[in-house]
Amino acid sequence: MAIHGETRTKGWNEIKTNDSWAIFKIIGEFVSGFEKMSQIGPCVSVFGSARTKTNDPYYQLAVDVSQKIAENGYGVITGGGPGIMEAGNKGAHLAGGTSVGLNIDLPFEQHDNPYIDSDKSLDFDYFFVRKVMFVKYSQGFVVMPGGFGTLDELFEAITLIQTHKIQKFPIILVGTDFWSGLLDWVKTTLLGKFGNISAKDIDLIHLVDTPDEVIEVLNNFYEKYELSPNF
Repeated sequence: MAIHGETRTKGWNEIKTNDSWAIFKIIGEFVSGFEKMSQIGPCVSVFGSARTKTNDPYYQLAVDVSQKIAENGYGVITGGGPGIMEAGNKGAHLAGGTSVGLNIDLPFEQHDNPYIDSDKSLDFDYFFVRKVMFVKYSQGFVVMPGGFGTLDELFEAITLIQTHKIQKFPIILVGTDFWSGLLDWVKTTLLGKFGNISAKDIDLIHLVDTPDEVIEVLNNFYEKYELSPNF
């Protein structure tokens, strides 16, 4: 019997039992996510830092970009939290468009923002389930300045397209001053110096600075593939 306050290492059988029960929770998150997201029309995911303050120029730019996206008939999906995520949902809300939030339970930073449609707020415990929803139900990624989580989503999308695990969609980096160094490194080091990627792997990455440029990339891409937004 463990003494009160004493930590106890779980035995292998207990670990296996806990893992087995976790499978049902994971399946439940997938089923719930698929059911809700499948009812939403063509959307664009907007990514960026949860730490971006409302007085940051990139916050307002994210609002303007997302508002323009919604005005052009696309829904907006974000991670549902503060910062750039809040700005993305706010822009969609201001335009009267579809505003989706895929929330994650975190010990810090994350909390629901008030601009998500009441029937389109989903909660997740598992990052990998949440990431599937972003990729499966998005027709494009708009990537604002962010941290490790933003980079994670960006490179996962590129990897899935590169390996033909998902269909192509446009990946739009917003903010030349933030992204140009990374993009230059990808081109000069990954591609040019080491040859670890192919030139076509970065063909769908677009670097822009304005809402109009974002819409131009999205519309040009989907005129080619004949996808209709939520008009």
